[in-house]
Amino acid sequence: MSQDHTPGLGLTGPVKPGRIAAYLGLAVLGAVVGAAGSLVQGAWFPGGLLLSLAGSAGLFYGALRATGTQLGAVAPAAGWLVAIVLLSIGRPEGDGMFSAGIGPLVYMLGGLAAAVMCATMSRPVQPGATTGRLGR
Repeated sequence: MSQDHTPGLGLTGPVKPGRIAAYLGLAVLGAVVGAAGSLVQGAWFPGGLLLSLAGSAGLFYGALRATGTQLGAVAPAAGWLVAIVLLSIGRPEGDGMFSAGIGPLVYMLGGLAAAVMCATMSRPVQPGATTGRLGR
């Protein structure tokens, strides 16, 4: 059985500690962007909402391009989702990060849509790899 790495097979090869650390770092960065976006989208509506969505989408796409895997886009999206869910719950005293209205809903759904789009994008072919098409 060959030990060569075929692009697109995910975690079939050996797991490297550096890659795990990179994904954990991206998850933490996603949580930071989610928390910052929660503050900005409510402070400067509608410009802050657009800025927050652009920042989130930029992080997801940048992580996809930097790692070359869909997991690279999923890691910051998971951190982002955890952060905004925890911030939306509020406290028993009634304090909450998100106000009532359409802005927070658009931020949550728009960010999730951007994460799904980035995670399902096709990756560029790796140098020296085949396209995966049969008969070519």
